[in-house]
Amino acid sequence: MSTNQRGLGRGLDSLIPIGKDEPRVADGPTNELKISLIVPNPHQPRCNFDEEMLKELADSIREHGVIQPLIVSKEGKEFILIAGERRLRAAKLAGLESVPVILRSTKEQQKVELALIENLQREDLNVLEEASSYKKLIDDFSLTQEDVSKRVGKSRSAVANALRLLSLPVEVKRGLREGLITEGHARVILSLPTLEQQISFYNQIISGKLNVRQAEAKIKSGISIEKRELSIELRDIQEGLTKTLGSKVTIQKKGNGGKIIIEYYSDEELEEIVKKISN
Repeated sequence: MSTNQRGLGRGLDSLIPIGKDEPRVADGPTNELKISLIVPNPHQPRCNFDEEMLKELADSIREHGVIQPLIVSKEGKEFILIAGERRLRAAKLAGLESVPVILRSTKEQQKVELALIENLQREDLNVLEEASSYKKLIDDFSLTQEDVSKRVGKSRSAVANALRLLSLPVEVKRGLREGLITEGHARVILSLPTLEQQISFYNQIISGKLNVRQAEAKIKSGISIEKRELSIELRDIQEGLTKTLGSKVTIQKKGNGGKIIIEYYSDEELEEIVKKISN
């Protein structure tokens, strides 16, 4: 197991309670279960599976069988898949009618955590799928970013940075999902204050085939960005607010009005900003 895998939160075993009175599918720690009885985990974060890798896994399963059991939980007459969707899909491709499983009793929150951790341990999730899972844990179970970071074995800043990607324009997220740009490109694009600028610069990255360093250089030089120059007075105000609040502040002038955008990357930072403004 790699260092990254060892560091993924509490891991699968510690999240799934194992008890003596736990119901069994059949006798023994590992049991055979018909594939037709297994229902996919509704909390599965992965939306896309590499077809070529599934075929390779299916070939291996035909020759050696499913070596590592799937994990399921029983709900009524159904068995919900908790961990092992790639193995299940590959087993279907291999023509198997049943697979080895271990039955576990899990709560709803644990199902989300397990689906996320299982994917992180075995195959990198698309960063947007990863971010969506973090958001689900936060929204559905009232967890903080700190709570999520501990459960999945990531730093709080890594969780916060992933969540920021969800605010990208739809077109940019599609490009990131399809591999047209990297996560590094996406972070550069996020540094632009408006959706219009983000979409425009995304198109420039694609058409110019810019790598991340080239994209960063263009942002710094200001060559590629159409923006209104702020007056010296407004620039001073912008810098003063940034220093006072301890977060990036952007002033956007439009006619006689405009916008003041204050960036924050966690609930804790937001609370600090609100306190400073209130005082």
